[in-house]
Amino acid sequence: MFSPNKYLEVFRVLNDKEQLFSDAPVRRTRGLILRQVLLICLFVFIYGMVMGSYHSLLQSVVAGAKLMLLFIATLLISFPSLFVIQKVLGSGLSLWQSLLIILNGFILASTIMLSFAPIVLFFLLTGDNYHFIQLLHVVVFIFAWVFGIKNMVNSLSYAYKIKNVYPQTSLTVFKVWIVILAFVGIQLSWNLRPFLGDRDDGFKLFRKYEGNFYTAIIYSFDQIINGPVEQYDPGLTGLDPEEGSTQQQDSNSVMKLMEEE
Repeated sequence: MFSPNKYLEVFRVLNDKEQLFSDAPVRRTRGLILRQVLLICLFVFIYGMVMGSYHSLLQSVVAGAKLMLLFIATLLISFPSLFVIQKVLGSGLSLWQSLLIILNGFILASTIMLSFAPIVLFFLLTGDNYHFIQLLHVVVFIFAWVFGIKNMVNSLSYAYKIKNVYPQTSLTVFKVWIVILAFVGIQLSWNLRPFLGDRDDGFKLFRKYEGNFYTAIIYSFDQIINGPVEQYDPGLTGLDPEEGSTQQQDSNSVMKLMEEE
């Protein structure tokens, strides 16, 4: 049965770190984790739909599903290594407590992203620059994840300093793991592209594109600052391409004769 209070508990845990380390029954903790996952999926699906709405309704739905897959797959790929290393280093956190702390960060990040949806929609409706919209989403992601990661670090620092169930070495390892989490997420997002979709192209479930995420971001910056590079088009002169090429050759021949004289 749906109970709003149970879902509101997810947000109460964000600010009440004591609940993360309480001796609550495993069943209750599992229920809280399930609600966290459901809310994360809902929030990122909505934001993904906003991303894909730049192109079409179909792209909107697909982008929502892709973003949801991105978040869950990143967690599933990265979390086991963190938990195993923590246990080896002497962490007193249980599996469910560790997962609860990590999902807290995911909840906060996805909530912040969702809160930016109206701003993104405003720029979608008032502008048509693909590269600007692309960079806007990147900025929203970075902003949201800065706070999400900060929440995770604060929770683990609390476990180390106050509850004494988390060794300091594990806290250092966690900060390294955050970098790994970021690289996993970036690589997955690159393989799941496109999320926005170019309006000049038809719908594409996946895109084959050489390069990587970082070169794509640099390219987008360049397009915004310098604008698209215009290529020479013989058709603009009203000449046939072959005729334009012949006249260019004639011009070169005249210049060469003048130099010889």
